[in-house]
Amino acid sequence: MTTTTDIVAKLWALCHVLRDDGVTYNEYVTELTFLLFLKMLEETGKESRLPKTYRWKELEKREGLDQLDYYKRLLLDLGQPTVKDVLVRAIFTDAQTRLRKPTNLKALTSSIDQLDWFSAREEGLGNLYEGLLEKNASDKKSGAGQYFTPRPLIDCIVRLMKPQPGETVQDPAAGTAGFLVAADRFIKDHSDDLYKLPEAQAFFQRNNAFMGAELVPDTHRLCMMNLLLHGIEGGVELADTLSPDGERLSKADIVLTNPPFGTKKGGGRPTRPDFSITADTSNKQLAFIEHVVRALKPGGRAAVVVPDNVLFEDNTGQRLRSWLMELCNLHTILRLPTGIFYAQGVKTNVLFFQRGKADKANTKAIWVYDLRADAPAFGKTRPLTVQDFAEFEKAYGGDPNGTAKRKDQGEEGRWRSFTREVIKARNDNLDISWLRDTEVDTEEHLTEPEDIAAAIIGHLKAALEDIDIISDELEPETVDAAAEAAE
Repeated sequence: MTTTTDIVAKLWALCHVLRDDGVTYNEYVTELTFLLFLKMLEETGKESRLPKTYRWKELEKREGLDQLDYYKRLLLDLGQPTVKDVLVRAIFTDAQTRLRKPTNLKALTSSIDQLDWFSAREEGLGNLYEGLLEKNASDKKSGAGQYFTPRPLIDCIVRLMKPQPGETVQDPAAGTAGFLVAADRFIKDHSDDLYKLPEAQAFFQRNNAFMGAELVPDTHRLCMMNLLLHGIEGGVELADTLSPDGERLSKADIVLTNPPFGTKKGGGRPTRPDFSITADTSNKQLAFIEHVVRALKPGGRAAVVVPDNVLFEDNTGQRLRSWLMELCNLHTILRLPTGIFYAQGVKTNVLFFQRGKADKANTKAIWVYDLRADAPAFGKTRPLTVQDFAEFEKAYGGDPNGTAKRKDQGEEGRWRSFTREVIKARNDNLDISWLRDTEVDTEEHLTEPEDIAAAIIGHLKAALEDIDIISDELEPETVDAAAEAAE
């Protein structure tokens, strides 16, 4: 067990203290983030970002009700507009603690203070915090997994997209910043931690290379903390990408994202004045695809995780796919296995495409890799690994824009090419499969009760979302007529 893994386990054990004080599973990491932020600034010598009156030692040395009252004031004051440090303010805006018992706060501060911080610094505090986020996501009770893209998938996508120094990388649904952190790590691994770069370029990488948006305030806190601990100064706004805020995001060389699944709450539509294809749909995945295309610079590249309905939905979905293939070279689709996300039954894919320098006929052929058929039963007992993507990465080739030499494996293989003409004959339906679908067989081999329950919940959620999408596509008068007929 590494030091990081050991510390993550100890931090997660502190959740028992939080639970005893009425803190719910989905609040664990947020509550710990406030305390860890203060401690990690001390450990990294960056406490100058905080007012002298609100630092770790001031908190840790206090006792009883005095400590709890001090902590509540700290959370309130560090989120005020008067705080000059933008990142500190972002983490503490509207922050509040659910802790009620002074003894529990003392137990947390004492336990955190006694961790092996020297070894943690050696291995990287960013890695420690990411480990905590991953632990939270893997615990089904927290519910965080539905927002968490598996690290092996993120790392596979980043290796294929090959972000370079000087390029801007955007995630319009940033979550806890998994894609941005992985892209940063890839660049640092290939530039001796930025030391091989000229100082101006290194400054750009730390301060201007990464951008995005996250809608959920608590998730945005975790995102900003994760970025800070990896040496990235902000860049992710607390904003709704499908509102005018999204239009204000700068154009990017690379977009990497796993947008939220489902429809906008209340059946709402995107409010982006620049949207022409998805302005009338509440299907968030379709709207995010339009954003990604519009966010790319000419020649820019993207990898986007989408559920199956994006590949086959009629009406708005069909128009979007046709528009996408005109403006971009949609060169690769990876069909992902089920069970790799929190909801076992959700079927997902990764679309890889490049924005054309002209706006017509950019897609000539699409390569599809089927990693879903005859796949293992992924879940608690069989987690996704980097090795699961090895054959796909080999088939994809070394060019991020899909121009490497590729070989069609035929009807018995996982890797096939389909011309634009063939796709057009399918009415631009991209839900292409040729191997026997063994999903039912796979789910029959699930053994963990949590995995079985997740599979059932996933299928129910997928069915409800399909109903929402169909309802959304119906004309209002059709819905009214159906309602009248039912009465």
